[in-house]
Amino acid sequence: MREYETVYIFDTQIPEEGVNEKLDRYHGLLTGAGAEITAVDHWGRRQLTYPIRKQAAGYYVVAQFKSGADPLPEYERLMKLDEELLRYLVVLHEGEPTAPMSIATREPRDDDDDEEE
Repeated sequence: MREYETVYIFDTQIPEEGVNEKLDRYHGLLTGAGAEITAVDHWGRRQLTYPIRKQAAGYYVVAQFKSGADPLPEYERLMKLDEELLRYLVVLHEGEPTAPMSIATREPRDDDDDEEE
């Protein structure tokens, strides 16, 4: 089993209960195939960089799960058919936190220090 992370961007017209129902359906497919949902983080309504289907904002959710590769094609097919899901992205999880970080609050990288000298 490998660790994955999915970012969902839902239409903002959907109430939060509707988003939770959709997540339960998606995650139910995964858990039915032996996967384990390890974290779900609702980021809430965010402004989009560019309009998607004439929407200027989206409701973001990030989920992490452990799964084999077998249920992933059906999982992605289910998401692709949902018209209220504006975008999604499934990637291998690299151990990064799911909470959004501000550039102002992050610690400086080593190469940032080199530029000051």
